[in-house]
Amino acid sequence: MTNFSNKKFISFLHSNKKFLIFILLMSVFRSAVADWYSVPTGSMKPTIQEGDRIIVNKIAYDVRLPFTDVSLLSITTPKRGEIVVFESKAAELRLVKRVIGLPGDVVEMNNEVIKVNGKPLSYKIVDKLINKTNSQNITTSIEKIGNVEHHININNTASNRLSNFLPVTVPSGHYLVLGDNRRHSADSRVYGFVPHQELRGKATAIAFSIDYNNYYIPRSDRLLQDIYGI
Repeated sequence: MTNFSNKKFISFLHSNKKFLIFILLMSVFRSAVADWYSVPTGSMKPTIQEGDRIIVNKIAYDVRLPFTDVSLLSITTPKRGEIVVFESKAAELRLVKRVIGLPGDVVEMNNEVIKVNGKPLSYKIVDKLINKTNSQNITTSIEKIGNVEHHININNTASNRLSNFLPVTVPSGHYLVLGDNRRHSADSRVYGFVPHQELRGKATAIAFSIDYNNYYIPRSDRLLQDIYGI
């Protein structure tokens, strides 16, 4: 009976070897080179929305041994303004956030305005929305950090614990990250600095997007959208 089972298994492998090799190569590719991830929350709005499937370059910062966290080769380090995907041990979740502070930077926030090394980032208001249903007053602004300009959402209601933090120095090998939806993001203000070894790649584009509030219809305007061009 055992010999028959072994022969049957070997026959299955032989008959499906091309398909199995394809699956293996695809798994290696997704583990070590590039992948896409579903975004379930609005913590990165308006840049990334609920229902977006983002493309992640997994060799942007390190080449890792497939299916492990072992770094085989260090490529580079994140720059300010880049959006990173990381496996947060503190949150026990995979998170997507924007890099604000690099190792050695002194970062602070005062009433939503960020300072890096004593210099405030530049802001330009582009839209104001008053939602009468939930009394939210939201301002969408363009924030510039480094060479990256991007949109952020700010609630113009009274400040809360996410609106301010005293100057902090980013430790070596770590990053300070924030969500673009500043009042609705659990990021370094909640979970602390992100170690480099937790990084899984750089978000580069939106593969496609599904509108959860409209019968899961795909959003045609977000198909293959450059994340840094939104």
